[in-house]
Amino acid sequence: MTTPDVSVIVAVYNTMPYLTECLNSLIGQSIGLGRLEIVAVDDGSTDDSGRELDRFAERYPDTVKVIHQANSGGPAAPSNRALDVATGRYVYFIGSDDHLGEEALERMVAAADEHGSDVVVGKMVGTNGRYVHQALYKENAADVSLYDSALPWTLANTKLFRRELVEQHKLRFPEHLPVGSDQPFTIEACVRAKKISVVADYTCYYAVKRGDASNITYRADHLARLRCTAEIMDFTAGIVEEGPQRDAVLRRHFTWELAKLIQDDFPALDRELRREICAGVARLADTYFTDGIRDAMDVKRRVRICLAQAGAVDELCEAITSEKQHGAPPFVVEGDRAYARYPGFRDPRIGLSDRCFELVGEAVPGRLAKGTELLASAWEQEGEGITYTASVKVGVLGDVDSAVLRFAQGAMPKSADKPGARKLPAGHSLAEPVGEFSTELAEDGAGTVLHARIPLERRTAKLGVRLYVDVAGATYEIPVRGKGKPMPLARRWGAYEDPYRASALVNPKGRVVIDTARMFPPKPSLAERVKARLARGVRPRRSAAAKPSGAKRK
Repeated sequence: MTTPDVSVIVAVYNTMPYLTECLNSLIGQSIGLGRLEIVAVDDGSTDDSGRELDRFAERYPDTVKVIHQANSGGPAAPSNRALDVATGRYVYFIGSDDHLGEEALERMVAAADEHGSDVVVGKMVGTNGRYVHQALYKENAADVSLYDSALPWTLANTKLFRRELVEQHKLRFPEHLPVGSDQPFTIEACVRAKKISVVADYTCYYAVKRGDASNITYRADHLARLRCTAEIMDFTAGIVEEGPQRDAVLRRHFTWELAKLIQDDFPALDRELRREICAGVARLADTYFTDGIRDAMDVKRRVRICLAQAGAVDELCEAITSEKQHGAPPFVVEGDRAYARYPGFRDPRIGLSDRCFELVGEAVPGRLAKGTELLASAWEQEGEGITYTASVKVGVLGDVDSAVLRFAQGAMPKSADKPGARKLPAGHSLAEPVGEFSTELAEDGAGTVLHARIPLERRTAKLGVRLYVDVAGATYEIPVRGKGKPMPLARRWGAYEDPYRASALVNPKGRVVIDTARMFPPKPSLAERVKARLARGVRPRRSAAAKPSGAKRK
């Protein structure tokens, strides 16, 4: 009997009707049934999943193998059972509620054969709102490393593995882990692999979030997830030596699994449960939270890990609740350094270093945009001139002498739309600001209020009102938002014989725009009108006096 190229392993438990689409996507693979083996293990399903598997096995007896067993409580045991009977050169794992693109297996097997790969990662996307990290799929790659790519963020077992590698190192799934049991298998396979390749130019895998969110990942409780994460991290430490390579893998677990235990729902948990979670996070942080991992994390997650490590449960709850209700905390700017003023910042009772709160090489436009608020705006007229005045709160404390308002021509780059602001490129140059500026501490102490007076020029223009401020050695440009704020009424200004109109508007993106225009543009001279008509290709009309004397008059 010919050895199949790939054995697809499907661990099944109560996944109807998603299972049918999954199996159809396997049977319909372009690689062909002769090169394919499907090993499905029914883990004691109580719906129609077992019968559906038997239906496919009866219809495709040379391709589909079905094993029925009592429920084991997770996907690890059925996956191990399937590995014991798989015969393909490669094995591939798929969730029984997910499905594949038609050419997925053919493309991945071809990549493995071409490059001599032990592991091939095919592009994976989420459906129905399921999140799947995409950084690994920017381009095809013949050889990537677990330590210097985005691979640690895609540790699911939904990959193609050379079965010889699996059997040589006796790779199996830990059956006692209710969640995350695929991570030790995947991590060790990637550590042992001689080559790991990526197929990024074709969507191989569609990960489905069920309509009732009943996927096992979404059902596990906090302590179960903490226990599983701790075991995965300890396992990783056992096969990857201490240093930057281990940090590259474990950074994922601090940023993802552990940070998810202390997010928005944390303050509502029972106090003893909160204490247990913090104690578990602290144990892992004391062991593995190196300076390298700390500095590579975004400040929001880093602060939460640090507060949990310090046992500052109340401050952690306050940090989460405050950010959920009021947005990101203000930044404290001190020269070229900036710190997020979360609860616990420079609190001697907690004793955390400033580094925990510092912005370390991360972009902050979104946080600055959310912390920028228009408080008031008006016109001031004196003689023929007019000045726009505005008071704008910005979520920055400390050295904010750089803060100014400017009128900017043209739209913001599209890259600035999502965060609502942008970091200006290094080496940028800005003209000297026009107007008068002063700052004071906001009444709530959570930012600085910039008061600006900017005279208008006599010209027709639409100009965005932008705030510019230096934070941690970079300059940020922040459109001032005016949605929901009263705008001053339009004003007539300028010389009596040559008046202008000034309006403060809110554009469709909610940003304040100053619109100035001449009210009565002067009529062009005869010569200017003739020149304009000639430019448009229109022959100027001659007057009656200019007609030839012999011309007939009607």
